Amino acid sequence: MARPQKIRASALGLGLALALSGCSAITAISDASKTLEVYELRAPEIQPAGRSFGLDVVIEEPTTSGALQTDRIMIRPDPLQAQYLPGVRWSETTPVMLQTLMLRSLEQSQALRYVGRTPLGISGDVAVLTELVDFQAAVAPDGETGTVELRLISRVVRESDIRILGTRTFAARAILPSVEEAAVIAGFDQAASQLLSEHAAWVLSVLR
Repeated sequence: MARPQKIRASALGLGLALALSGCSAITAISDASKTLEVYELRAPEIQPAGRSFGLDVVIEEPTTSGALQTDRIMIRPDPLQAQYLPGVRWSETTPVMLQTLMLRSLEQSQALRYVGRTPLGISGDVAVLTELVDFQAAVAPDGETGTVELRLISRVVRESDIRILGTRTFAARAILPSVEEAAVIAGFDQAASQLLSEHAAWVLSVLR
């Protein structure tokens, strides 16, 4: 499994515990003068499907809540509170990053004539519409461990008659042995790889 890439080399060494005792999320986001370390997740390795469906597939940008419409890495000290890991961010906003990863995963299958963010012509043959429900690290009651929790609702829609060919909810979790920065990013990488692999396989099964 490919590992997440850190764009800048230096490490901040800040753990999640420091995040919860430091400034608020709003302060962290609005501090434009602060240089943030940048991470990106990699698409999982998908084996070629061995056949082509000859279809053009458009991956729409996922819809999501306002708390995830950002490039900041979300953490939840409790279920009702959203904060962000200080000093770091994703390479793209969370929905755009996920769209990129879904696109790359399906491309690797070599089963589609075209897969992209927009159709080549007026419309594609099929559109994949998704809603991102969860994409965060949740802190355990001990304050030292946690879990990464991802949840995605996906629909495959035939463009010619707007018929929904399939609907499914995907969920993935990764246990965090600590809430330090490196462990949190590795947890996201593990959970995202699982979710994206399952999603790509399901989309192809719907199109068969």
